[in-house]
Amino acid sequence: MKPEISVSLMCMDFLDMKHQIEVLDQNVDGYHIDIMDGHFCKNITLSPDFMKACKRAMKKPMDVHLMTTTPNDWIDACAQSGAAMISPHAETINTDCYRTLNRIKDAGCQIGITLNPATPLSYCKHYLNRIDVMTIMTVDVGFAGQPFITEMLDKIAEAKRLREENGWHYKIMIDGSCNQRTFKRLYEAGADIFVVGSSGLFSLDPDLQTACNKMKAIFEQETGVKL
Repeated sequence: MKPEISVSLMCMDFLDMKHQIEVLDQNVDGYHIDIMDGHFCKNITLSPDFMKACKRAMKKPMDVHLMTTTPNDWIDACAQSGAAMISPHAETINTDCYRTLNRIKDAGCQIGITLNPATPLSYCKHYLNRIDVMTIMTVDVGFAGQPFITEMLDKIAEAKRLREENGWHYKIMIDGSCNQRTFKRLYEAGADIFVVGSSGLFSLDPDLQTACNKMKAIFEQETGVKL
């Protein structure tokens, strides 16, 4: 499975959005949209209206990460704003999980699920056969620039093993501190999709195309795989 890069747009330069999207479209596989409600985590970031504005300039798909206490309030709005995949947190859908997953599918989107670092895979084992993407957080939710939690490498390897043993089809996405220090370990553990933000992309160079070139070169150097 060829590795994929999804860019965290909460880390972009909002004063230069259109130009940055035009550059990113030529260099990455998709866009990671963080929607936080200020309750599930103490931050407020992007929104369906932001997605709708960006969609006019985008050629690559958007995956939505719902860091919200009530994800069902956001699914339809995100789907209507152009989401290709929607991932609520496993910790927020325990009482109506299957209704939530069906609602995402009925909205025409791929089904994702996201796990906080302290949440074990066993928490969602009864519906892993239904999802398209499993996002494993390698930092605590809420803010960019946090240190990598090394214990998550075992969780990534376990997710890969479970997928292979059961014939499931989900891809493994990593959200949090994907950069030169972690690309190799994440790839070897079983990561398929890498969400890059400040440390993995935007801070590499003031010129975004140069930053993209550096990011791809670093990834290839660390993993031996060409993006």
